[in-house]
Amino acid sequence: MAEERLQRALARAGLGSRRVCEDLIRAGRVTVDGSVASLGDRVDPSTAVVEVDGHRVSTDPGMRYYALHKPAGVTTTMHDPHAARDIRGLLPPGPRIFPVGRLDRDTEGLLLLTNDGELGNRLMHPRHGVEKEYLAEVEGVPTEHHLARLRRGVELEDGVARALRATRVARAGGRGAVRVVVREGRKREVRRLLGAVGLPVRRLIRVRLGPIRLGRLRAGEVRALTPEEIRDLYRAAGL
Repeated sequence: MAEERLQRALARAGLGSRRVCEDLIRAGRVTVDGSVASLGDRVDPSTAVVEVDGHRVSTDPGMRYYALHKPAGVTTTMHDPHAARDIRGLLPPGPRIFPVGRLDRDTEGLLLLTNDGELGNRLMHPRHGVEKEYLAEVEGVPTEHHLARLRRGVELEDGVARALRATRVARAGGRGAVRVVVREGRKREVRRLLGAVGLPVRRLIRVRLGPIRLGRLRAGEVRALTPEEIRDLYRAAGL
């Protein structure tokens, strides 16, 4: 890709107007490939490692970052001959992108999509401990005893699983709702964890992954992440 002025690449990445970006460069707050940048520097935005105040900034115009509200019944694969429905029909037009991690077929909610392989791999790696928050409608009435067991940890067939945080958010009749935050994201971990303490899941929605929230996105809808959200993801992934 052709080189362009650094302030233009920063402005396109959402750091502000070109004048604001020029001020950042003059103040010595911008580095390119580890060296402090100077006003007038030119970069190849597809290969340069650009940081502002020590935080990586995505300047590659070919990179895409989206939030998708995956509906229940959709398999988190690009193609599965055994799946009634996969996510291909929900993807926005443009360069090829892939899901960051998976949600099982019956789980709804936030799924990140990108073609930034390094970011995607880091967000899913347990070493970086990126939080995943779920809202679960369960059979039975959640009690403090249930919540304490979730936080303390439960032995599953693939090892101990525990919630970083677990809170009751609703109860009615013989059912309730629990908000659960985990870090690992093992296969069907939240469902198995809740089932193990006697709270079988009726409905499960992921409402947050790291700094990104599902918000008001409706099932099947997709939106592009803002530059601020992308920078927050880079920080969460340790980039």
